[in-house]
Order: sequence, then structure tokens, then C-alpha cells
Amino acid sequence: MAKSAGTIMVMSGDDILMEPASSLGPIDAQLSWQGKQFSADAFLKGLDKIKEEVEEKKALNRAYIPILQNISPGEIQHAENARDFAKILVRDWLAKYKFKNWKRTKTKRRKVTPAMRRKRAREIAEKLNETDKWHTHGHGISMAVLCSKEIKLLIEDFGKNKDLSQQIRDYWALLSDHMGKIGAPGAIHVKNRYRHFRW
Repeated sequence: MAKSAGTIMVMSGDDILMEPASSLGPIDAQLSWQGKQFSADAFLKGLDKIKEEVEEKKALNRAYIPILQNISPGEIQHAENARDFAKILVRDWLAKYKFKNWKRTKTKRRKVTPAMRRKRAREIAEKLNETDKWHTHGHGISMAVLCSKEIKLLIEDFGKNKDLSQQIRDYWALLSDHMGKIGAPGAIHVKNRYRHFRW
């Protein structure tokens, strides 16, 4: 399972390995404002709905006034930057790493260009950031949905490889036990490099 920034990090891999019980989460950036945490994308869409209502009715609902008075242009820009940055990371990392060996299209066997890699990566980033679709930041997106025609993310099902599956489960058990003993909620482990962290 990987969520939020974890999902973004997954997109920097040369390959993505999951099994039917695995899941990734949406990449929508989260903001903290006046003691509350919420989606940057949902915040911006909420402002757009207020704007649309004003344009339609030619008047501002008085109930929105206290809310809008507490929002600065800088905070709106911050929300836009946070939302866009998550999508940019996914777009750039998928194109650079995951898609680097994508040479031919699957059906028509057309030669894949750098522009095609970036276009597919951008489409996936947009899909993973659709708050209207996933509804909540904690939503688990299954391997089946990620591989579907809608998202088209190629994922290897490690559950079909008995030896690999056992190695991954053994590694996870060892890592979980180690993290529990040292009191670390998370870790980053790449080749020849391991770092745990605490909140």
C-alpha cells in the first residue's frame, strides 16, 4: 500500500510491482489551513463553484463572504502550486523512469516517441489527481483499476511469481519487525541505501 507522497515515489520506479490486494492512493496535495487539512484540488474546485454560481446568479451568496474574506491570493496560488507540483513529479518521473523502455505501442506496434511518453505520463498524473473521482485522499486504487483502459498503467503482478512473492513477503516481515523495534513509522530503502524516519 502506498498513499499520497508514497504513490508519487512509486512513479519514480523502473517497474511497479503489485498484487490484487495492493493499492495506491490519489496524489492530490493536502493543505493545512486554520487547523484543518484538506485537498488543494478540492479547495480550488470549491472556489470555482462559487465563481460559477456568482456568474450565473449575478450575485454573491452572503454565506460565502466570511469564507472568502479569510482567503488571500497568496493562499490560492499556494494551492495551485501544490496541486500542480504533484502532477509534474508524476509526469516527469513516469516519462523518465517507468516509460524509458517503452519502445512500441502494444496494439499497433508504433514507435513510441518522447512526446508520447510524456503525454501518457501526464494523462496518468491527471487521473490520479481527480478528487471528484476518488472522493477521499485515503481512497485505495487497486491494481485492476490502475491497469484498466481508463488509466493504462502497466504493473507487474508479483503474486503470479511464487518465488518473488515469497521474497517480497519475507522482506516486508523483516522490515516491519525492524521498524517496530526502533519505533520508526516509515523507511526509504533503495539499492545500498536505507534510511528510516520519525514524524
